[in-house]
Amino acid sequence: MNLGKRITAFDTLGKFLSQFSRSAIERKEGIPENDLFFDVFNMKIKRAKEYNGWFTEDNILYAFKSWSEILKKENLEKWVSNYSFKEDPKTVAVIMAGNIPLVGFHDFLSVLISGNRIKAKQSSNDKHFIPLIAKYLEKIEPAFKGMISFTENKLEDFDAVIATGSNNTARYFEYYFGKYPNIIRRNRNAVAILTGDENDEDLKKLGEDIFLYFGLGCRSVAKIFVPKAYDFDRLFKNIYSYKDLIEYKKYENNYDYNKAVYLMSRFKLLENGFLMLKEDPSYSSPIATLFYEYYDDIEALKLKLQMERDQIQCVVSKLDLDNKVDFGKTQKPELWEYADGVDTLEFLQKI
Repeated sequence: MNLGKRITAFDTLGKFLSQFSRSAIERKEGIPENDLFFDVFNMKIKRAKEYNGWFTEDNILYAFKSWSEILKKENLEKWVSNYSFKEDPKTVAVIMAGNIPLVGFHDFLSVLISGNRIKAKQSSNDKHFIPLIAKYLEKIEPAFKGMISFTENKLEDFDAVIATGSNNTARYFEYYFGKYPNIIRRNRNAVAILTGDENDEDLKKLGEDIFLYFGLGCRSVAKIFVPKAYDFDRLFKNIYSYKDLIEYKKYENNYDYNKAVYLMSRFKLLENGFLMLKEDPSYSSPIATLFYEYYDDIEALKLKLQMERDQIQCVVSKLDLDNKVDFGKTQKPELWEYADGVDTLEFLQKI
């Protein structure tokens, strides 16, 4: 199967996924194999919360819609245009995270688009959608059969590894997989730099960067840097549309628990009934909490973020910065915006 056929298959997958969005779940005409797969996908979406309470229908549909917009022929062709893939398939073991819906899909796509075989070990938190997507791909492009496998057992018989996990599991990965070509990812979070000059629309979009997927993504904004005397009331006002999150029991439980811990520890908090702001030097904040830190000099802050870049996935800001994304775009990376800044396709073309 050549690269052109692989691109066509994923373009078709994008059209299929476009039937599922927050605005509507609607069967479209002319989608290959719709009779076989549409209802199955719809059922999986409806039942996802039974397997993972954080996987609400709204969040799953957001993920599906986002990927449907990315998986277009022109995007895929632009993405792969700078690479040269050998027609000598290797087997790549991919250990996937499960913090948000389809979080392992970019690695899945990268391995297959590069012409390699994937052996995936999924998180128990997100193990239903990618195997179903794999079946769809095999149906519309039979050459994918034999290129995709999943396992819950010990990984064996592979040539390279891509593994995503926590800082603790990364040490385990390095111990067991260090002798293979590898990409091993650790904990990272997104941050935002606010100057006080942001307009209301910017702050509303920041709300999406903070709250989408309940803040569980590595691209979720977990911390903001603000100047002294920053007006937090204005921030609270512009993110108020997310107030209904507190009605979701799992989120409410985390809010109540973390608030109790903070109050017992006599930490100073700012809160609005569904989000707590805590001054903290760390980058990774708990659910329903947003850390903040003051800065005096923007150049000094840039230097700090550069020195601590291994903890940061991306930076939301209007400033001219490396790894910068616009407000409201943290969960909409382009195909060529790689996790941890490590070029997955470059890695794959060299194995």
